[in-house]
Amino acid sequence: MMRSVTLLAMLLASLASAQEAKLEKGTIRFVPKDDQKNVPERYRLAEHEFAWEMNHKTTLPVAGIEMLEVRFPSPVTTKYPENNTVHAEYYRPLKAGPFPCVIVLDITGGDQTLSRVIAKHLAQNGIAGLFVQMAYYGPRKPAQGNVRLMSTNLGRTFEGVRQTVLDLRRATAWMEARPEVDKTQLGIMGTSLGSFVAALTAEMEPKLGKLVVLLGGGGFVDAYYEHPLAKEYRDLYEKFGGTKEILKELFACIDPLTCAENLKSRQVLIVAAKKDEIVPPIMAENLWHATGKQRIIWLDAGHYTAILFLSSGLKHVVEHFEKK
Repeated sequence: MMRSVTLLAMLLASLASAQEAKLEKGTIRFVPKDDQKNVPERYRLAEHEFAWEMNHKTTLPVAGIEMLEVRFPSPVTTKYPENNTVHAEYYRPLKAGPFPCVIVLDITGGDQTLSRVIAKHLAQNGIAGLFVQMAYYGPRKPAQGNVRLMSTNLGRTFEGVRQTVLDLRRATAWMEARPEVDKTQLGIMGTSLGSFVAALTAEMEPKLGKLVVLLGGGGFVDAYYEHPLAKEYRDLYEKFGGTKEILKELFACIDPLTCAENLKSRQVLIVAAKKDEIVPPIMAENLWHATGKQRIIWLDAGHYTAILFLSSGLKHVVEHFEKK
């Protein structure tokens, strides 16, 4: 009996040791690239240090990639403990670096499958993909209450977007510090909601030299104020003295058009749907014009049927991020 207990203890100790060996920890110093004069105060980060940890999750030898889980504290502390830790999945090519690395952001209400597919595809093509959970998403969703990033609670929505942008600035510093990553080839992309946050983040973080916007754009109020579905709410809003100009000023802090000038020096690719019923095509055109009329690809699809073009769309995405 004693011998069995001893063997069991040795086995458990061995397993614990193996798990610890897979866990990496460290500290990174965030250093702004410039004086941040082109960054609104709400999105600035001063020089500081933060801790991080990463553990190996799985290896896919046939695909030539491995997936690791990354965690670090958010620079913003909310009243929800779960939301105060940033979680990410790092899809790394099984080859010698340095290689490009790209932050991948999710859609509004998906099961995160799309972002994982994109991150894996990037890694299979020699580009590391860092799928980062936005505020209140995935493991960051509070156990109590229906708390979401996007909601009618505008105060929480604006603060959640701010928190996510600052989280992603830390994620950029993490990518920059990785020895296998080419720090001159950092990028960010997102789909639908994620594309708006990606564009906003790229405007605030100059280390992100490349941006891909999938089914997104800019100019929220101009795009939706006259929408037929908004008529009932618009009429009520205007009865109490509301105006379109007041709304534009209110939403300016999260609208990618506000600081789009910052993207003219980056490499921007926009993939839009001609028949998009969720994100009006004019929003993609707005951002395209505001960022210097770089590259825009139009899909003959709607917001949801655009998934039929995923394969060809990802081909353009890979080409965008791998070119120097």
